[in-house]
Amino acid sequence: MPNVVPSLPPDFRKLAFLLDVDGTLLDLAPTPREVFVPHALRDTLARLWDLTGGAVAFVSGRPVGELDLLFSPLELPSIGGHGAEMRTQAGVPPAAPRLPPLDPDVKRRFAAIAEAGPGIILEDKGYSLALHYRLAPDKEQLVRESATKVCMDLSATPIELLPGKLMVEIKQTGFSKATAVRELMTFRPFAGRRPVFLGDDVTDLGVFDVLPDFDGIGISVGRKVAGVKSCFERPADVRRWLETISHSDAFATS
Repeated sequence: MPNVVPSLPPDFRKLAFLLDVDGTLLDLAPTPREVFVPHALRDTLARLWDLTGGAVAFVSGRPVGELDLLFSPLELPSIGGHGAEMRTQAGVPPAAPRLPPLDPDVKRRFAAIAEAGPGIILEDKGYSLALHYRLAPDKEQLVRESATKVCMDLSATPIELLPGKLMVEIKQTGFSKATAVRELMTFRPFAGRRPVFLGDDVTDLGVFDVLPDFDGIGISVGRKVAGVKSCFERPADVRRWLETISHSDAFATS
């Protein structure tokens, strides 16, 4: 898939960069704990934060606290837990969660699927629970069918199943990355700006759908998305592009 680089206005104070993390900024790893954050990426994000006057935010399924650990010492504005958590300004604690953590009984039912064999990795994100089978791709059908059955058995419980790249995830209904982005865009310094959103997975599609309401710019990673013109093939391409535009002089002459 060839890269289609977006055209951005020269004044970054009119833009807000909203960045998915896993599979977009960072290369996917065999397990969620094994992702690597290059030091150069931290420098790039810090420069971009300065150029935009603070309008750079993560939009992730990971909790905000985990994002802080990954990108330390940066503590950027963040949407965490698929929208369950939000921090609107750098370096301050997140606002109170929109919902309590996922019910422990629901987690146990879903986690039991991992007993099917080695290579199925559990990731407890607090507000959701993910099952990764990147190390056991032969178990894809079993994991997906079992997860669907759990959701059907718990049909009275407000939960939903999110398919992903070699993983499935269960979360409560009532919030999403898209609803959180709408809310974030009402806070300074994001309010009144054009969001530039980069995402790679199914959970990012809702954000792409709301971008036209803000005259936003969507950039997909690793896949073509209907209605999204710009794309990058790999997270490494994203990192190179962000590094280039974070040097404003280089961007202004491009």
